[in-house]
Amino acid sequence: MLRMLRDFWTNRKLIWKLAKNDFKTRYAGSYFGVVWAMVQPVVIVLVYWFVFQIGLNNATAELKQGITVPFVLWLVSGIVPWFYFSESLSNGTNALLEYNYLVKKVVFNIDILPLVKTIAALFIHAFFVLFMLLLFALYGYYPGLHTLWVVYFSGCLMIFVTGLCMLTSSLVIFFRDLSQIINIFLQVGIWMTPIMWSLEDLLAKYPILAVLKLNPLCYIVYGYREVLFGSGSIAGLGWMNIYFWAVTIVTWIVGSGVFRRLKVHFADVL
Repeated sequence: MLRMLRDFWTNRKLIWKLAKNDFKTRYAGSYFGVVWAMVQPVVIVLVYWFVFQIGLNNATAELKQGITVPFVLWLVSGIVPWFYFSESLSNGTNALLEYNYLVKKVVFNIDILPLVKTIAALFIHAFFVLFMLLLFALYGYYPGLHTLWVVYFSGCLMIFVTGLCMLTSSLVIFFRDLSQIINIFLQVGIWMTPIMWSLEDLLAKYPILAVLKLNPLCYIVYGYREVLFGSGSIAGLGWMNIYFWAVTIVTWIVGSGVFRRLKVHFADVL
């Protein structure tokens, strides 16, 4: 894992260049270009907002016991990091398949390809973070020093999903069905993460559902809401801080280990 991290630092300029090129070429040839990357998530947010706030009459959501906030802000603060996770995992899993011509080059360091995908996804994520902050300001939740913690949680998410992509990108070469499994996982995962529903409300009736807090994305969503609503800080997440980083380190150890062991066979299989 440490050797791989060292390779990332050594090739940081190449990684940045490839990430920018990946972002630009993804929408090359379409009239609206990168606008399409922003339209789909916005439409999804509007649909969820209409269904839950207008259709189901959920005008507010409970952030903590006794603290209610506008539902649309509560929704956006949870779904923006999910969009980044979903795009990064989908694209990162297929990174080696997409760049198979580079994988077959003996002199190219293919370790960096999953990271290229997760960094490329940051460009759209940065746009949505700014959009989210603007929306919060319109509702009277103005950014302050506490808002800088969003950068920390975005970094946490990028590190975690990169380690995960190391594992999935190496396995999908030998088991192509993994891409479809991940797509199904993402469709289910958004509902298993407290993005559009409150875990605290369910815990009052079903305490056993506390196990859902073991979902690493739960830490990210809770963190975004803690700092964006100015109601707390990273310290307010308690044991979840340690748990998230423990899971992330294990993910990196497993992901980098599997990647290193299988990489000698990549070119032959592709």
